[in-house]
Amino acid sequence: MTTLRALPVAVLKVFALALFAFAIFGPLTNLALWSVAERWYTPFKLPVTYGLRYWEVVFRPTGDAMASLMTSIWIALLTVAVSLALAIPAGYALARLKLPMRAAIMILFLLPQAFPSVAIYINVARIFYQLGLTGTVGGVVLVHAAHGLVYAVWIAAAAFAAVDRDLELAARNMGASPLRAFFTITLPLALPGIIASAIFVFLESLDEFTGTFFVGVPQVSTLPLLLYNASMGGNYQIASITALILLVPSVLFMLFVERFLRADVLSKVGH
Repeated sequence: MTTLRALPVAVLKVFALALFAFAIFGPLTNLALWSVAERWYTPFKLPVTYGLRYWEVVFRPTGDAMASLMTSIWIALLTVAVSLALAIPAGYALARLKLPMRAAIMILFLLPQAFPSVAIYINVARIFYQLGLTGTVGGVVLVHAAHGLVYAVWIAAAAFAAVDRDLELAARNMGASPLRAFFTITLPLALPGIIASAIFVFLESLDEFTGTFFVGVPQVSTLPLLLYNASMGGNYQIASITALILLVPSVLFMLFVERFLRADVLSKVGH
């Protein structure tokens, strides 16, 4: 009798798990099929002809895809550098100093994520046009950094807050200056969290489309812009391959970041 009662619950769990798996792996399977489909049209449910011709087009050294990939990586690296240059001192100050309105300052870094991005970037593009920053890598980096700071500052502040203050005080008591105590004690211990924040910022920049579209087009072309142009032009093979290329670093970095975001750091986020 107990087994019969448990059967509907088990069936429901299996159905929910299958639905979840379909939601995750269904789109990925569709991308994989389109990436190797040379011909696919209705009424056929699967590609008519398979091949790697479009992969060769994407990875052709003289093609737009490789140039866009290199541009995306370069912009992402610059965005990480700008974000960390601001996030490390800001995170340390928020974690160590008794700042007035600290909570308001933390919330301030969330503002770029709190409003519709299209409305924000239209106004940013207008201001950047007057400053001569539209269509430049520098302008795109500034837009990406504004979005990435929410990850960089919040995680950096949590990383510094997780470092035991007594270690700093011990170094100071042994004659170390505040700057030396920071670079020899505090920063190395907070480094795993800072690396994790850098990875989040890198991925955010690599996948950013809206800000690049309004500020960078047409002079700056990144991989998300190439994906958009290919999909709007009906070239689903190129769009699918581009999406898979963008997916690989996201998956690898997210697996890698688990090594750096410790429980004590996560418990300090937002505090």
